[in-house]
Amino acid sequence: MAVVVASVLAVGALAPAATARPVPAAGRAPAAPPAPSSYRSIPPLTDDQGRTLTLRGWNVEDKANRGEKALSAITERHFRDLRANGFNFARVLIFWDDLEPRRGQYDARYLQKIERILDWAHKYRVHVLIDAHQDVFGPAFGHRGIPEWATRTDGLPFTRNYDDWFAEYFEPAVQRAFTHLYEDPDLQRAQAAMWQLLAKRFGDHPAVIGYDLINEPMGELRENEDLPTAARRIEAQHLTPMYNRLARAIRAKDRDTWIFVEPTPIVGEGVPTGLGRIDDRRTVYAPHFYDTAMEAGADYDPDAGWIEAYEAAVTAYPARHRMPVVVGEWGPLNNSLPNMGRFYREAVDSLNRYSSGWAGYVWCYGGGYCAVDEHGRFRTNKEQTATPYAPAVAGTVRSDTYDARTRTYRLVYRASARRGMTELSLPQSAKGWRVTVSGPARLLGRTGSGARPLVLARPGAQVVVTVREAGPHGRTDRP
Repeated sequence: MAVVVASVLAVGALAPAATARPVPAAGRAPAAPPAPSSYRSIPPLTDDQGRTLTLRGWNVEDKANRGEKALSAITERHFRDLRANGFNFARVLIFWDDLEPRRGQYDARYLQKIERILDWAHKYRVHVLIDAHQDVFGPAFGHRGIPEWATRTDGLPFTRNYDDWFAEYFEPAVQRAFTHLYEDPDLQRAQAAMWQLLAKRFGDHPAVIGYDLINEPMGELRENEDLPTAARRIEAQHLTPMYNRLARAIRAKDRDTWIFVEPTPIVGEGVPTGLGRIDDRRTVYAPHFYDTAMEAGADYDPDAGWIEAYEAAVTAYPARHRMPVVVGEWGPLNNSLPNMGRFYREAVDSLNRYSSGWAGYVWCYGGGYCAVDEHGRFRTNKEQTATPYAPAVAGTVRSDTYDARTRTYRLVYRASARRGMTELSLPQSAKGWRVTVSGPARLLGRTGSGARPLVLARPGAQVVVTVREAGPHGRTDRP
């Protein structure tokens, strides 16, 4: 879920045993992002045909219902509408406390509901990332995630904070519960068994592209430890071994599905992660992209340098370890403030520079964080997430750009040695789209609004694909 991290800046008052000095949200000197050439060290996500994949989509969730009604808020409409707007990706939230409400007893109906959701996604050709979600650990603290039977607090105190739920991560009982999850052998085995069950059941489902091992993991701060230092220590000493442990467990049941690993949410403050090497050949780095000030209700400040600092920090780890990047959550709550139009343009440009994809928060029908209103129309500025792109490229991408001002998408790639289809995705547009292809290649299929045309190129050829929004009577508008 979106991180309301105003509390992070006052963590010393929230965690009596620790004094934190996190990176300030305002007045920070802008940090230049790495040179684009360094992004070449970040490999792309690929499919079983070796095509370069791009994921564009949204989180899909039901946090309100549990038990017999669990997941009932997720309907076929979610995936039909995602596809109609050109999106091909859904990060679907599931909860361990729903899956295994009593230790060793898995809920067969919950598994069936997950499978029904995956079937809808496959029907509309939407890739699904199964996300083992937690907020403030789980139901023992009034939230969702880790079951109560797996929550150990050693009797430490916990006080609800209804005005700022994220502050509850710094309650002593919550922090100690994370420590026990990471360190207690029986809980390690239980978590691994849960993931093995999911991998065995859904690893062959055609909609499943990956497993997100745990949402926004946190941990226990030490006395006099500032928050960035604590985050890097937790990532190095707790998250890295946990991810390797769970990856080994999953690979016993599923050899190929991508495994997604997250840093702590402190990465949103431009803090480089302390994660170490994950010994798995199909691992994706999956940070979240939230800003403290905007999550507290402020407008986007272009002069604060937050996007630049985030981009510089978040690309270092995957470049070093040769891992694709998919940003699992992003998007502000107050999306209609004066500078939010600029934020969406600059954020999408940034995300597209270094990542293989992203999932906005959240695809629902209403207000708040919802992408669309009750009628399915984009809420203010969120339409900027729906642009032309190439979900799959049968070759090596040389350039992939979108100009929001001229509504023009341009893809340059060298076709792979074996023949394969490059897929394009065109969002809804009242004007329609005009697609041109240069080089020894053919355009196949329709090119209207919401279409997904294909490009078939001669092996080894350089291909340039240009997509422009059409003007009146199908004419292409000049920039």
